[in-house]
Amino acid sequence: MTIIRAIVTDIEGTTSSIRFVKDVLFPYARKRLPAFIETHVDQPEVQHWLHEAAKEAGIVEASRQEIIELLLAWIDQDRKSTALKALQGMIWQEGYEAGDYRAHVYPEVAARLHAWRADGLHLYVYSSGSVQAQRLFFRYSEAGDLTPLFAGYFDTETGPKREAASYAKIAEAIGERPEHILFLSDVAEELDAARTAGLQTGWLLRAPATVPPQARHRAYADFDAIEV
Repeated sequence: MTIIRAIVTDIEGTTSSIRFVKDVLFPYARKRLPAFIETHVDQPEVQHWLHEAAKEAGIVEASRQEIIELLLAWIDQDRKSTALKALQGMIWQEGYEAGDYRAHVYPEVAARLHAWRADGLHLYVYSSGSVQAQRLFFRYSEAGDLTPLFAGYFDTETGPKREAASYAKIAEAIGERPEHILFLSDVAEELDAARTAGLQTGWLLRAPATVPPQARHRAYADFDAIEV
């Protein structure tokens, strides 16, 4: 059996419920995005991501309202836009700090992360949400501040999650051979890409999901079922 030295985990559907993101975080950001942009537009970081959003959409000139409407449409489409994710992260930070919500994690996740770290494994996150949003998610989790457990975070600035090159970049960044890294996700296409890059893979199929016939990846009902 190949020795696992590092674990890279997805968030939605893997460590945490998709419903929390869809039913809490997305509506929170959508409701507040127009006012947030209007009141923070002078901040260089906000200006940068508004410019990147316009660039991504192929817009040469646009009013502030047009960019706001573009971003709201992207939220509704769940578009994996780095610019959108960065702006959402800024809005979510205000919500976390105000105590409006805490990030959901499945019951066994925190204990398993602690155990893996105690065993010397290095833990990382790779999610379509911005690195800032990832840090906030685990800092303000229902299980307390989990950020000390993680050695690093990766988002779509590394590359799309369904492309093998993204996982090769992650392996290079963390300094481990791909075969010594375990990637955990609930999305088969992401796991396919990671496997192509040489990583070990674990498919989280939370109950009552069943393992499809001829599954391409080892499937687990929860983190407690994972053996490393």
